[in-house]
This record gives sequence, C-alpha cells and structure tokens, in this order.
Amino acid sequence: MSRIGKLPIKIPTGVNVEVNNNEIKVSGPKGSLSMQLLEGIDVKIDESNVIVSRRNDDAILKARHGLIRSLLNNLIIGVSEGFFKKLEVNGVGYKVNSTPTNLKLNVGFSHEVDYKIPEGITVSVEQNIITINGIDKQKVGQVAAEIRAIKKPEPYKGKGIKYVDERIIRKSGKSGKDK
Repeated sequence: MSRIGKLPIKIPTGVNVEVNNNEIKVSGPKGSLSMQLLEGIDVKIDESNVIVSRRNDDAILKARHGLIRSLLNNLIIGVSEGFFKKLEVNGVGYKVNSTPTNLKLNVGFSHEVDYKIPEGITVSVEQNIITINGIDKQKVGQVAAEIRAIKKPEPYKGKGIKYVDERIIRKSGKSGKDK
C-alpha cells in the first residue's frame, strides 16, 4: 500500500465533496474546485472522511494512488483555508505596487515590469513583502515562481526577489575575502 494513499482525508465542517463518474467536486467557504480522477483509482466518501483506493497493485497505480490522495487533500485544504506564498524584494530603489489586476515592479531594469495577476489569485504588498493568496495550491506556487523569475536573487549582494524563508548563499566577490 502507498503510505500516503492509504491515509483517510478528514473533511472539515462547511466543505462538501461530491464524486460523479471520473470527476471530484469540492466546495467550501472560500470557493469550489474540481479534479479529474485517473483510471484505476476509486474514491469513497464515509461520514466525514474521504478514502482513496486503487483497483490492483500495478506499479503505475501505486504511484497514482498517493498522487490523487495528495491532490484531493490540497483541494479540501484550499477551499477551507486557502494557500499563500510570501516573496521579499531586496535592493536599493526596488519598489512594488499592486492593483487588483496588475503588479508593477521596479527592480533595476530601465523600465517598469507589469505582471498580470491571473484569475482566482489575490496579491497584496506591504513594504517589501509580496503576499500571494488563492485556493489552488498549484496556481499560487506558479504565480510566485513567475514573479520570482522576473528578478532572481543574485549571490553577491542578495538583490532581487526571493521567497521569505529562502536562504541565499552569498559569494565574497573579486578579492576573495569575506566582506
């Protein structure tokens, strides 16, 4: 058995899970999400738990078993609590402004970079911290990665956009001495 796949998923209060043929719909206080089931994976709903099982012990189904359980767990957490990522902007003169649909970044280029915020994602800016919120874990992570890719942190002075908990390994520079 898959160690992850065999664990039941507890359904929090206020969250509704429906299984129709090969589609799972999850709705809660923050919104609703849906997902397609893979062939050979079954989902059963008991009282306040969701149980994911596979039809046989093929190697591919063993891998898919844990995958579907993790994705379903992310849907349930997303519609009940939501996900967020925090980015930090470091650099002299680097500024970030946000509107409901765009993020404007001044990060050392000759022009201001406009990033269009996708639907279902909210972005807020406080001083030099960008907070990305949403109910879809994959979309939140993708938006954070795209914003970070605009100006990756460099190893000499640490200027750029990085995750708040990310540690940048610094280099000493030309002289070779630690400064």
